Amino acid sequence: MSITPSVTAALGLTLLAVGAPLIPGIATRTKAIFAGRRGAPVWQAYADLWKLARRGMVYSTATTWIFRLAPVVVVAATLAAATLLPLDGHGAIIAFAGDAIAFVYLLALARFVLVLAALDTGSSFEGMGASRDVTFATLAEIGLFIALAALAIGAHALSLTDMLGDAAAQSVTRTQPASVLLAVSVFALALAECSRLPVDDPATHLELTMVHEVMVLDHSGPDLAMILYASALKLALFAAVILTILLPGTRTTGWLSLGLLFGAFVATGVAVGVVESVMARLRLPRVPLYLAGASALALFGLILGLS
Repeated sequence: MSITPSVTAALGLTLLAVGAPLIPGIATRTKAIFAGRRGAPVWQAYADLWKLARRGMVYSTATTWIFRLAPVVVVAATLAAATLLPLDGHGAIIAFAGDAIAFVYLLALARFVLVLAALDTGSSFEGMGASRDVTFATLAEIGLFIALAALAIGAHALSLTDMLGDAAAQSVTRTQPASVLLAVSVFALALAECSRLPVDDPATHLELTMVHEVMVLDHSGPDLAMILYASALKLALFAAVILTILLPGTRTTGWLSLGLLFGAFVATGVAVGVVESVMARLRLPRVPLYLAGASALALFGLILGLS
């Protein structure tokens, strides 16, 4: 049964919203296989979110309405960013000139309100984590903007639909080596943006090395569930971006394009699990060098695209 492009775009957003928690579950399962353990099932993240959603919430008397509003804004901003991506490889639900910039800053808005919530607790410990998180995000945004610049120059547009959709497939400046470099760069930046190894460890409990986890220590119940869901959703967004970089205008329609999107989720989860199995966490002074290397890959992709 054939479906129209508008319906495909809506189904792509639904698949993203429902399938996002599968990515960290696949990553955890992959790490367990590498370690020779049985490990948790791939749907463990869904069970964790459901368990947190049924629990109560505890608020410190030092917090204000900012702390309570932050989880909702984080999820809403991330979902809004998803509507700007051509998840089916053809067109986004919302497309306009300059939506690539809006995409980046919607993700930045989610981080900003989470940092505000951490500072709102009045804890110097959470302030330390917020400072580190903002520092890493500032460096990662440079590489992300370089990658978007390479895509924009190839498509002669600042809309993600043109940069990653059907129009990008016809671009003569989008060579396969350049696309591979951009995809690797975006994946490396996604590990930093989503607080994964080698930049951050989502399972760590060491006080001096915690970054993102220390920012959400005071969140509980449904609030914490929304934050964890938004983190998985952001990783799914980057998986979709990588797919459309490697396969711009996927030349497929209907259910096959949705199958490719689901395959990108699975591949990203496996890739994250492999990276976290073979690499240790970087020392904090080395994280800027890691992000500089990811930005350099994007820059090389830009140069190859122009040559």
